[in-house]
Amino acid sequence: MASDNSEDLFSVAMLIDELKNENVQLRLNSIRRLTTIASALGAERTRSELVPFLTDSNDDEDECLLAIAEEMGNLISKVGGPEHVHCLLAPLENLSTVEETVVREKAVESACKVGAAMTSEGITAHFVPAVQRLASGDWFTARISACGMVAVAYEGCPASEAETRSQLRMTYSKLCADETPMVRRAAAQHLGKFAAVCEPENVKGEIMQLFQQLVQDEQDSVRLLAVEDCAALGKLLPREECVAEIVPTVKKFAADKSWRVRYMVAQQLYSLCESVGADLARTELLQSYEQLLMDNEAEVRIASAGNVAAFVQLVGAAAAGAKIVPRVKDLAADQSQHVRAALASCIMGLAPTMGKDQTIDQLLPVFLTLLKDEFPDVRLNIISKLDQVNQVIGVDLLSQELLPAIKDLAEDIHWRVRLAIIEYIPLLASQMGTAFLFQKGEGDKGGELNALCLQWLGDRVHSIREAAAVNLQKLTEVFGAEWACANILPRVMELMSNNHYLYRTTVVRAMTLLASAVGQEVAMRDIMPALKESTKDKVPNVRFAVAKALGEVAAALDPSVVEGEIKPALLELQQDQDVDVRFYAGQSLQLCDAKLSA
Repeated sequence: MASDNSEDLFSVAMLIDELKNENVQLRLNSIRRLTTIASALGAERTRSELVPFLTDSNDDEDECLLAIAEEMGNLISKVGGPEHVHCLLAPLENLSTVEETVVREKAVESACKVGAAMTSEGITAHFVPAVQRLASGDWFTARISACGMVAVAYEGCPASEAETRSQLRMTYSKLCADETPMVRRAAAQHLGKFAAVCEPENVKGEIMQLFQQLVQDEQDSVRLLAVEDCAALGKLLPREECVAEIVPTVKKFAADKSWRVRYMVAQQLYSLCESVGADLARTELLQSYEQLLMDNEAEVRIASAGNVAAFVQLVGAAAAGAKIVPRVKDLAADQSQHVRAALASCIMGLAPTMGKDQTIDQLLPVFLTLLKDEFPDVRLNIISKLDQVNQVIGVDLLSQELLPAIKDLAEDIHWRVRLAIIEYIPLLASQMGTAFLFQKGEGDKGGELNALCLQWLGDRVHSIREAAAVNLQKLTEVFGAEWACANILPRVMELMSNNHYLYRTTVVRAMTLLASAVGQEVAMRDIMPALKESTKDKVPNVRFAVAKALGEVAAALDPSVVEGEIKPALLELQQDQDVDVRFYAGQSLQLCDAKLSA
């Protein structure tokens, strides 16, 4: 026991020494173990030795400074409780002034954790003065950090300390009017958090004055961050004041000269509409949303189009039919493929709100246009959300365009597009049924999609072949073993004669997955003979694929079948001349033995 303690102390001593090492990686490793060091030193020595050392550390590597900033937040429980936790503020205050943004942000995050763990007396005595020092710092980086800490200081300061709270509000007011745009940006970014901890009367008064000041800032980078405050303040203010103060500002922002501000409005508008309610959204903000859908900048139209389904649901079918649907029709023919893709990702969500008649009259032509789009992502996005339309109007009206669109995507030159449509096929099949998706044409043995599902097994990309095998398993789980026996298994067996060993390996994988889906009877009648035949394949890769497959298939079979059919085949493969085949056969035999002994 004594020996173990000595080794632990030696290890800690090594870590402490490495904090001063010239090697950056050694210092970094030791910093990551600060909690271990603190535990070994104890609370008193951590406060009196470790924290001052970190405070005085002049490490100039940003990576090390970032690690220290992060670990300081983890030392809260190591310094002796809430009454002593303020000692961690000194190193964090230093780190909050460095130039590297990520270090400052992590230091502020840890400082806020420390503040949350402090007593109200500690906040007043230590945290608030630290915030005031940063807010009056000569270098702008300190003032930026102060913006992120004021809310914690204000919340932790007891209500009886009215003068201290008043000083903090005054401090934040100065930060909002700082000569440096970066400080004003930080103040705008954190205004919503600060408002959330202020008293209601101060939100209506001082906070709203600061908000109006920021929304008129000459820098668009400040104004766009003030947009985020609109939704936050809208939830804090009474509805009448929200309509009087926030809504006009949002309408002004929606027509701002900077596209970045308009983009931020497009992202935040729905949140604000939720806070003011559907009636005010229709009367006050619907026109602004319509303008954003027609914006000159593609990025703004993308952000607006992404919220179209939620917005339509909020304002209702009548208002949407008059104002939003005409703009949606224009976006379906937008020159930007990314706008069309954003629209396609959510346009199907309009159908439940608009109802059957309006969906058929107004939206169906748009769906059909997007299904024929030249950009594959647009077609993929439409197909992935077909269930929403299927519930309202059924899919028959789309059938003439749907299957050709799926077929084009299935044969797309980009393998990721092919992979995406493969993953959607089981979902589509479960929603629309085999009669629709696998409908047969004249002289067609199994339908176009049926052929495609099997064609993917021979794709030149491995990920596609693997996904195709999983796809067949999922389709079998949806439609049952009888459907698989009639449409899938015979065609899969034919592919075992392919000249390329990689494709034969894929077929072995497909049969393995199918075995678990079709049940023991079909597996033994149709799949096992093919797998046994493949144990004699001339290519070792196919044989060890079969060796792995037999172990997986065994999991779905009765113990008697495993003993009588699977183990003899594996024992034979264990005598194979190829070492990999023997290895995988041994692994599968272990799985079989485990099943038999269970």
